[in-house]
Formats: sequence, C-alpha cells, structure tokens
Amino acid sequence: MEIILIRHTAPKIAKGICYGQADIDVTDTFLEEIKPILKKVSTYDAETVYYSSPLKRCKKLAEKLSNKVLFDDRLKELNFGDWELQNWNDINKTELDIWMNDFVKVAVTKGESYLDLHARTTNFLLEISQQKHKKVVIITHAGVMRSLHSFINKIPLEKSFDLKLQYAQVLEINY
Repeated sequence: MEIILIRHTAPKIAKGICYGQADIDVTDTFLEEIKPILKKVSTYDAETVYYSSPLKRCKKLAEKLSNKVLFDDRLKELNFGDWELQNWNDINKTELDIWMNDFVKVAVTKGESYLDLHARTTNFLLEISQQKHKKVVIITHAGVMRSLHSFINKIPLEKSFDLKLQYAQVLEINY
C-alpha cells in the first residue's frame, strides 16, 4: 500500500505555545501553502482513499483535497493534557524535564504519552491495511507522521524526531 502522509499547514497560533489536540485554525497563507499539495494530489486516481485528523487544521486541508474524506480521531496530534495552549516557558520546569527525559513513556497530566499516540496510530494503520487499498492519503500532524514513519521503517520511537517535518510537507511511504 502506498501511503502519502501530509502535514497540516501553518496553524494560527503564536510561536512557543503547546497545542497538541487544541482545535486551532490555519493562517491566512493557507491557500498559498496548499498549492503544491493540490498539484501533487491532482495526479492521484479515483481509487485513492483519504483519511484525516478531525482537527480543524487538518480538516480544512483534507476537504480541499477530496470530497470523500474519512475522519478518524486516532490521527489527532499528541494530547498534551494540562499543557494545552500554555506557553512552553510557563510549563512547570520539573514536570517538563521529567517529560523531556522520557517523552516516549511519560504522559502529561490529563494527556497521553508518545507511546499512547503510537499505539492508536499503529492500530489505525493495521486496520486500514486490511482493507487492501492501493493508495491512501493521510492528512495529519507531525507526531502522527513520525509515529507511522517509525513503525513502518522499524525506527525506535526515541529516534523518530530525527525526521524533520515542515508544515504542509508530503511524505510518501510504502507499506
């Protein structure tokens, strides 16, 4: 199965704010940012299946790419719990250090760990792989893209952030 992972465009939020599952809109540059994606997707055949995170910053892009999008909560970004919409500099330093030292296993209060995100995203991938699609497009977030990339390429989660991702980036993987 050919998988095309697409990260959402730039979110409309100040730099330095933690925003995992907060439902943030996109910036005014949205239509400009999606032009290369639209060009690429226009070459895909009618059998291509589109999945997306239901969060606004993904949903807007997904709806520009296809009128037959399947939205799935498992494609949401990491849930940062109590840290959502806080400035990273204002987060309790002790809590932040504990999380930074083991971000794979440590969950933020009222949130989830990267391992939790990985479990839900790999569950999603295993489920859709049974449907025998030739090509799927997944509009999602950097954390989900890194998780799926790591799973498919057998990369330890601790090393998944070696994959640098920009807004509106397209990553093609065979699975």
